[in-house]
Amino acid sequence: MINYIFKRLILLIPVVLGVATIVFLIMRVFLTDPSQSVLGKYATPEQRIEWRRDQGLEEPLHIQYFVFLKDLVSGNFGKSYKTNLPISKEVFLRFPATAELAISAIILASLVGVTIGVISAVKKNSIFDNIGSVFSLMGVSIPVFWLGILLVMAFCNGFIPTGDRIDMLLKPTGGTGFYLLDALILGRFNLFLDAFRHLILPSCTLAMHSTAVIARMTRSSVLETLDQDYIRTARAKGLPERKVIIFHALRNALIPVITVIGLQFGSLLAGAVLTETIFSWPGIGKYTVESVQSSDFPAVQGVVLVVAIIFILVNLFVDVIYALLDPKIKFGKRSE
Repeated sequence: MINYIFKRLILLIPVVLGVATIVFLIMRVFLTDPSQSVLGKYATPEQRIEWRRDQGLEEPLHIQYFVFLKDLVSGNFGKSYKTNLPISKEVFLRFPATAELAISAIILASLVGVTIGVISAVKKNSIFDNIGSVFSLMGVSIPVFWLGILLVMAFCNGFIPTGDRIDMLLKPTGGTGFYLLDALILGRFNLFLDAFRHLILPSCTLAMHSTAVIARMTRSSVLETLDQDYIRTARAKGLPERKVIIFHALRNALIPVITVIGLQFGSLLAGAVLTETIFSWPGIGKYTVESVQSSDFPAVQGVVLVVAIIFILVNLFVDVIYALLDPKIKFGKRSE
């Protein structure tokens, strides 16, 4: 296992290098001159040239690329053009918001998706199965931004907030940055309730697609498991159907489902841009959009690289868990 993990970590280097190169070229070729956003429209051409020279943007493209790689190797993502703060600090401040949203969404998606999948499989071709199939189809078809806008319109005057993470008067200082966890640590029920209320709509929006994917995978996996000989043997022994489903069928069917859940969690961390923008959620997704709009090259490059690394590490973790859960799998090779 150690050798496998080491090889995967080595493969991380060319992947990150490829992502870094693509992002660098996109920033330089397709985005507008950042001096215009930083200095404003009243800056003179001389001031803009001077600013670009200070930032190294007047150098040839290949020189800029080698300087970028040198900083990347040293762990320096640069400073934001907009705030003049280190990118690592900017990401560190916003990552707990995205992580809390993604964790809430994957928990919701897993609970609902597995439940729908199991019921659909056990009640195959029934009204419950048809409803589950329609829900899954809707989940993978409805655009995230459209669902988010509908929820904002539906609850704009209701008990459930449609923007930000928490009431500014209740915002905790310090702590972990995970408001639900901080509220539990501090013993502040009002803070926990307010943070939970703000989390409902964005987590439901973000979880919709993952719920559908998990439900479809669970249904397929449970149906395949129900056809196995050991299920017929368990039923022949006279075990109650509930125990057969939970302790025999579901237990073995969850192995591929857990893999899908892990992959979906990585996708949620990387793909919360639209959800965070719609609900004004102060995470790295919203920060990325703002950075693109202001042509903040270092910020976009740093965020994309951090998200890419996290996604790769999550995939590695899922592969290891899959191998540990299924004794027949030995890191991509079936044991003889």
